[in-house]
Amino acid sequence: MSAVPPESTQQAVGYPSLFLLVVLGSLVPVVPTGALVSSAAVVAFNQTAPFSLLLVFGVAALAAFLGDIGLYWLGSRGADSRNGSRRLDRLRERATPERLETARRRLDEHGVAVLVVSRLLPAGRIPVMLACLLAQLPIRRFLKGDAPACLAWAAAYGLIGILSGSLFAEPWEGVVAVVALTVVISATPSVWRRVTSRRAGAS
Repeated sequence: MSAVPPESTQQAVGYPSLFLLVVLGSLVPVVPTGALVSSAAVVAFNQTAPFSLLLVFGVAALAAFLGDIGLYWLGSRGADSRNGSRRLDRLRERATPERLETARRRLDEHGVAVLVVSRLLPAGRIPVMLACLLAQLPIRRFLKGDAPACLAWAAAYGLIGILSGSLFAEPWEGVVAVVALTVVISATPSVWRRVTSRRAGAS
């Protein structure tokens, strides 16, 4: 009986894990899904198996799309109910009034095309999704804009992983670099808001 090749084992475990974690991260916006996709792209870049990078891209985009469907559906139920829902309240807590107002304005100006930009910007997805919910945007229209947004998001973070994988000799070095980079990118908006609010309060 022949041993299972290491790459086959990684794929058998890695792709389902990536799918589940990205879905979870879309539903519960605390999981660093961008770092997960970029790390998976680093590993795939260093594999000899054909189409590994395409599989990472496809799995990530599909998982993000399904997660967004679930979150939007849950939010729609909360918006339609008389007492609201805990899920919708949690979404409101994660979106500052300023970012929500900006998302509403951009949604009015550009329609669902703004979903693509919101997916690529750190902390941009939730305010735009919340603006769509409060505007009672039909879920079919939301999904038409969200599908290309998820594709662009998976491609962007996959490209980050490919670039990191090409810069380092060992896959683990690329994974560490990707995680550090995505953490910095994700934290930058919140740090900037805190700095500007402190400056405004001091003036």
